[in-house]
Amino acid sequence: MKALRPPMGWNSWDSYMTTIAEEDVLANARFMSDNLKQFGWDTIVVDASWFDPQAKSEAYNDAAQGATFCLDKYGRLLPDPVRFPSAADGSGFTHIAEKVHELGLKFGFHVMRGIPRQAVRENCPVEGTQWTARDVADMDLEHACHWNNDNYGLNQAHPGAQAWYNAQLDLYASWGIDFLKVDDMQAPFYPAEIEAYSQAIRIAERKYHREISLSLSPGTQVATTNIDFLRRNAQMWRISDDLWDRWRDVYNQFSRMARWAPLQTPGHWADADMLPLGHLTVNDKQGGHMSNLMPAEQRTLLTLWAMSHSPLMMGGDLPTSPAETIDLLKNPWLLEVEANSMHNREVLREIYDQENKFNKWDGASVPEGEFIVWAADATGAAPSSCSCEKGEKCSCGSGEACSCGENSALTTERGSYYAACFWTGPTQCQQRVDIAAIVGLEDYQLGFDLTKWKVTDLWSGTSGEAKLDGRLLSVTMPAHGCVWLRFDPID
Repeated sequence: MKALRPPMGWNSWDSYMTTIAEEDVLANARFMSDNLKQFGWDTIVVDASWFDPQAKSEAYNDAAQGATFCLDKYGRLLPDPVRFPSAADGSGFTHIAEKVHELGLKFGFHVMRGIPRQAVRENCPVEGTQWTARDVADMDLEHACHWNNDNYGLNQAHPGAQAWYNAQLDLYASWGIDFLKVDDMQAPFYPAEIEAYSQAIRIAERKYHREISLSLSPGTQVATTNIDFLRRNAQMWRISDDLWDRWRDVYNQFSRMARWAPLQTPGHWADADMLPLGHLTVNDKQGGHMSNLMPAEQRTLLTLWAMSHSPLMMGGDLPTSPAETIDLLKNPWLLEVEANSMHNREVLREIYDQENKFNKWDGASVPEGEFIVWAADATGAAPSSCSCEKGEKCSCGSGEACSCGENSALTTERGSYYAACFWTGPTQCQQRVDIAAIVGLEDYQLGFDLTKWKVTDLWSGTSGEAKLDGRLLSVTMPAHGCVWLRFDPID
């Protein structure tokens, strides 16, 4: 099953934007293999404009104004052979994928929805059909991407549109990819395009006998009512616009992930976007910068992403990021919570202000911040053996059509829990919370002695302090910080 747990990897956008080169990809892959693979990090993704010979870090080149890209005779994008020398023989990303696989990692890259405008200008044939790019393109600019002019859309009413995607995926699957990030799919939401891409991936998977995970972007105003459709067609989908190293961007994900966390299931993950940590924008005129997020904010970001089962895709350049950043990524609890927790949920959110000593918010004063508590159950059993798609015969051997399609049958060993207490205000804050909010009333009423818990600080005391006194958990959190804990009952 694809994406059994939320993917953990590296994406080149935050560090290299449009100027990523082969040597950069392999340097990050080697670093990940040597330092992070054992902690669950296993995917390398090349983001936008890998096909553009004139790529510049600060902006996209405009295909509507005549910018030309590297295409094959069928109008399919090829890597720029100057930045990616191993592609000069026409084999695309084959050699890079092989090297990444040799390191025990997965490889993927970014594409835009639709068909290149250049392919339409040159009227390239659609491989294996009697049609051309002009036949299948949707040249209505209302249906084109509004922030990137690389492509036109595809006329999904034309049979050649699916043939175009099939041919594109056939080429990319032949290179040995494991992951495809497809952009301009959700803002606005293009269900026909998403289904067409999903179908093309399934065809390529059967031919090349390898799995390809589909990630959809961006995520502006993606509604939870789309959940069933998204689960049928993708492994990851963004739930926000681009996230950068600004506290307001991190803060805005709290409410989004509170909506999406109850809907997370193995194989299908709402994505809070890349982690803007470490060395960012390395190819800008200033040589890049280190993340503007403070240490407490970085831990808050990672904790929220893990507790909400968001994929973790590192954005900063791994080899040149500070040791402190890499140490955060090495926290083994990130993988443990991503892979072995369930019922992840926000359980409490209250507004407080400093004037009233964080006891309440009276509605008149300016609120200082929010005290937010998340909880999750620690799981003990492996995921269900079900690996089928909804409607297919279930792999359990019953011979009946699968009714779940989510492969989400996890069980829990009663008694162990995760908790994350967040404070969004700009000054240190102390709060108390009834532990029943974390362990649930059922365990409380069944006679658990709430004073007998082993409490493990998952950030090793670097993010704040916690003390359990009877049924009350007292926490001290730094500005924009958190306390991340595991509770295990003591016999």
